[in-house]
Amino acid sequence: MTLRNAVPADVDEIIELIHALAAYEKEPDAVRNTPQRLHQLLFCEHPAIFCHVVEAPQASAHRIDGFALWFLNYSTWEGTHGIYLEDYYVRPHARGKGLGTALLASLAAVAAQRGYARIEWVVLKWNQPAIDVYQHMGAFPLQDWDTYRLTGDALGALAARGQLSAG
Repeated sequence: MTLRNAVPADVDEIIELIHALAAYEKEPDAVRNTPQRLHQLLFCEHPAIFCHVVEAPQASAHRIDGFALWFLNYSTWEGTHGIYLEDYYVRPHARGKGLGTALLASLAAVAAQRGYARIEWVVLKWNQPAIDVYQHMGAFPLQDWDTYRLTGDALGALAARGQLSAG
């Protein structure tokens, strides 16, 4: 198995994996990201998102068999950063071989090396196979927290009310 940081040549395949994840999550038409946009964000001078990829030990039709796309968050209580895992996916044919665990272990290593307090992510309530894997690793669901999202017209309307003053 090869575990590494994504490189520009990986972008098309990462987008393919993002589409596969969206299909698995029953949202096949929700992805608006493009290879150009992802390339720009991952490989700019000061990137705010990062990506690890994994290749299975046996050659397959794909170069990349899984990915973890993440960014930094911050805990005011801990006084340090953490990692927010935005997307995490391993191709079905490569599951059960430790690739997903290796991806999460690579994020844990980044967190430990940099003194970050945690790794967080969300999982769909119906995705019991993933929940079982996460709990086997020692992850746990937050009991008293719900995820909220503000998008579309509601985001635009609130943004119109929130302009900061200069100076």
